[in-house]
Amino acid sequence: MLIIYILGIILTIIVLKIILISIFFYPEIKAAQKKDPAVRSFLEVVLLYQGLHAIILHRFAHFFYRIKLFFFARLLSQINRHLTGIEIHPGAKLGRGIFIDHGMGVVIGETAIVGDNVLIYQGVTLGGTGLQKGKRHPTIGNNVVIGAGAKVLGNITVGDNSYIGANAVVIKDVPDNSTVVGVPARLTRQDGKKIELSLDHIHILDPIMTMIEELKNKIEELEKKIK
Repeated sequence: MLIIYILGIILTIIVLKIILISIFFYPEIKAAQKKDPAVRSFLEVVLLYQGLHAIILHRFAHFFYRIKLFFFARLLSQINRHLTGIEIHPGAKLGRGIFIDHGMGVVIGETAIVGDNVLIYQGVTLGGTGLQKGKRHPTIGNNVVIGAGAKVLGNITVGDNSYIGANAVVIKDVPDNSTVVGVPARLTRQDGKKIELSLDHIHILDPIMTMIEELKNKIEELEKKIK
């Protein structure tokens, strides 16, 4: 009977956890369902997605940071790091509907600000570039995609609806509706239109390759004229 009683308590706690997370983190759960084709169910996201768990623990850590319980806030963030592989400083401000896909190796600095409906892949760093105090980490707009391994560094702004290519190193402001790729990141616009959040990393315009292709076409045209 004691075992049944204990199992009943554990089951009740799990059910309550699912209900509370579903209520308070519904935008994040729906973001995972929308942006990850591997998702099989609502319950799978709630129980098994470390990106969601990292955000949940960060909300608590950020609360303690705001009431100046800095040590306890940092303790929670380190527990978060060990459990999920995602390191978010408790001072960072995160919007709603954020989805951290896979998430291993993601680092988000103290003064970083991340907008709503942002998609962040593994290995991303939102970091600082010096020892100065104050705002020293990036501000990320709404509906931004940050590709795997990208580094966004310093007190810069990435505009709404922008796409940071995988492994890009961004050290300058990025306008709205733009794509940046490369090291250091180079800017290319995609017709000034909103870039839909997706898992498609292949069809990203590279301004250097586009320029080379244009030069190649011009050379071919000149060769035809000479002949």
